[in-house]
Amino acid sequence: MLQEFLFSKIHRATVTDANLNYVGSITLDETLMKAAKIKEWQKVDILDINNGERFQTYVIKGKPDSGCICLNGAAARKVQPGDKVIIVSYASLDPKELENYQPTIVMVDENNKITK
Repeated sequence: MLQEFLFSKIHRATVTDANLNYVGSITLDETLMKAAKIKEWQKVDILDINNGERFQTYVIKGKPDSGCICLNGAAARKVQPGDKVIIVSYASLDPKELENYQPTIVMVDENNKITK
């Protein structure tokens, strides 16, 4: 039986933009995506620390090392630039895969640069 587990997260990233007139999704700095093992078009949860919003969207690749965390389309109404968010991805794992399993946690500073 498969169960869902945390696969990775980008912890306390700062929203850099919210673009209501875009066709949906979250644009993420490609460097952060690679560090968190998040793929373009992958579904992620966004947890806004400032206002408590929790929602799902999908990822679009942003410019590497740009620090970009931009919510697009309808999701832009749920955040404000400057908000702190946690970006979470999940994986379906079977019990055998859980042995020695550890999710990937990416910590960032206020400019969305990786600190750990």
